[in-house]
Amino acid sequence: MKCLMAARDERGDVPGWVMITVMSAGLVAILTAVAGPQLQSMLQNALSAVGG
Repeated sequence: MKCLMAARDERGDVPGWVMITVMSAGLVAILTAVAGPQLQSMLQNALSAVGG
């Protein structure tokens, strides 16, 4: 019984980590939707400036 409780204590805060992961993925999706075209344009301009 003690072994089972020790294993349960080592799992950590699983729901907290799931929430952080989902919120991070949502933030990345929102930022990509809002700033994606501008970031793509900046990257293309930088690569064309370097490539000549």
